[in-house]
Amino acid sequence: MVSESDQQTPFEPTATVFIVDDESDIRRAVSLLVRSVGLADESYATAQDFLDRYDPRKTGCLVLDVRMPGMSGLELQKMSHTKGNLPPIVFLSGYGEIPLAVQALRAGAVDFIQKPFSSQTLLERIHEAIALDQANRRERALSREFADRTALLSRRERQIMDLLIQGDSSKQIARRLSISPKTVDNHRTKILEKMQVDNPTQLARLAAALPHPNHSMCCAPPSQDSVLPMPS
Repeated sequence: MVSESDQQTPFEPTATVFIVDDESDIRRAVSLLVRSVGLADESYATAQDFLDRYDPRKTGCLVLDVRMPGMSGLELQKMSHTKGNLPPIVFLSGYGEIPLAVQALRAGAVDFIQKPFSSQTLLERIHEAIALDQANRRERALSREFADRTALLSRRERQIMDLLIQGDSSKQIARRLSISPKTVDNHRTKILEKMQVDNPTQLARLAAALPHPNHSMCCAPPSQDSVLPMPS
């Protein structure tokens, strides 16, 4: 059976800071900075070079220059929305470009820092970005795990699971689905086993922890179709 601690996904103990900047001095300075606090780093002179070599299995963040030859930092950020697997971004810029900063932050960047940067400020933002990446990965892993378990359920079991999560009792579910309470209890036992939880309370907590509670039929009030009688 699953416990709350079991829902935590293990990560590599050392996160990686991906540094993408066409200025070698900046790459070197950021690399030395992050290594001084025990973080790993990978440096790239272009956004395309980063994309060609990036391993999405690595936890970390992206320290990204705004203006570079070829693909710009903002263009790479846009790709992160379509690819969906790039880490959180901390932007660096050699200019006080307020419109670009606003655009980057609205698109989800952790921060937009002007060069020359404060080492302390950059480190703080890097740690924030890594924490965000780890949280995002936990959410994605939990969603995949919940979807995998839910896929084992029959249509009837999914109906009953939705109602269990809403807090309905076996008698209430039986009335809504026009089946006997004993049948509900039999399905309930199978649901808890397949979902790897001990009771409906744990099941509800598992569903509530999902980042987007629109999975399957779970966590949404059943429609009229979903409560029509069907073979038990």
